[in-house]
Amino acid sequence: MKIAELLRLLVRPAAAHCDTEDGPAVTDGRRALQTGNVNIALKWVHPSQEREVREAFLRAVATHDLSPETRDVADRDFLDVLIRVHRAGEGATFTGIKPTGTPVPPRVAAADEALSSGRIDPLRGLVDDERWDELERRFDRAVALQGFDVDDLAAAREYLEAYVAFVTYAEGHDHDHQHAHPH
Repeated sequence: MKIAELLRLLVRPAAAHCDTEDGPAVTDGRRALQTGNVNIALKWVHPSQEREVREAFLRAVATHDLSPETRDVADRDFLDVLIRVHRAGEGATFTGIKPTGTPVPPRVAAADEALSSGRIDPLRGLVDDERWDELERRFDRAVALQGFDVDDLAAAREYLEAYVAFVTYAEGHDHDHQHAHPH
């Protein structure tokens, strides 16, 4: 099965938090703008979709010596392009970046917290015991892949595949096939 076909099967609410101001994709987009390294954001899109994101990034960076208003508009355009392209790669619609504080399902928030802390404990009591062995396996894989070199997009995309597999499983969305991500 091709990645694009797998992606269509992956569309789940866990991926939806990527389109919030507080979500991981927007956060990475902002870090890319701050550091001038587009690779931080490119891991969120399929290689075939990189060009559009790179172009928006270059437009945004080109405005950083201009007025704050111009910079803000260009930065917002870049973030919108990044998230729209990311969501399209998942087969999901893009209706705009959702505001800070948009509710995230508790299991998704706990899964993100677990990966951030390196401890699976935030998910205790949220995921049924019979799912725990698989959850730990997916958690261990995602944690093992976290230390990727930001300029190694293949490794970054491999981590995001593991991230999505872990978060969607924690949320209760699992499949018989191996999870894939547009990254």
